[in-house]
Amino acid sequence: MTVRVLIADDQDLVRAGLRMLIDAEDDLEVAGEAVDGEQAVRLARRLRPDLVLMDIRMPRLDGLAATRQLLAEAADDAPRVLVLTTFDRNEYVYEALQAGASGFMLKDMPGPQLVAGLRAVAAGDALLAPAITRRMIEEFAGVRHAPIPPGFEELTARERETFTLVARGLSNAEIAAEHVVSEATVKTHVAAVLSKLGLRDRVQAVVLAYETGLVKPGADRD
Repeated sequence: MTVRVLIADDQDLVRAGLRMLIDAEDDLEVAGEAVDGEQAVRLARRLRPDLVLMDIRMPRLDGLAATRQLLAEAADDAPRVLVLTTFDRNEYVYEALQAGASGFMLKDMPGPQLVAGLRAVAAGDALLAPAITRRMIEEFAGVRHAPIPPGFEELTARERETFTLVARGLSNAEIAAEHVVSEATVKTHVAAVLSKLGLRDRVQAVVLAYETGLVKPGADRD
């Protein structure tokens, strides 16, 4: 299955480089290109790509605002968003994740890593290592008090335990070892957690855990 990618970046050379990188892969293709956030939202709605590679700093509408606008529609077929930027700043990472992005990468990352990231996000994974995600969220989530979603009450005891371990940054393999179950069973629990809480991926689960206070910043550090 070919993953269709929409590139959103205001720099011509960057878009050209990304297009060459993506088109060189058999399982990836460029669905379109946008020069600003407004065009990215319009093209995403019209072209229905699987994934949007979104720059943060763009004219008319920046990548964070475009991500919020695109994903706020909450359509089942909304594309996943991978934020790509030259700015390695914690607040950008946190805002991107809060906006609903499934990953965050720097533009100076090697091509093979970027391609692997595109595949990972398209497959439904989160592109930030959970421990790194947690570090960012712990810095910014302390001043936020989001409500606990109604779906939390629907979680079984094991699903709540799984949710907590995901928020702590454990991988499926590590959770399986903790619960003494198979990774397939863990994947089933994680899928149930995401579904009941209305979340797109594990990154959003981590954000929710800290913003609601269900997991306390600083607890169970690596």
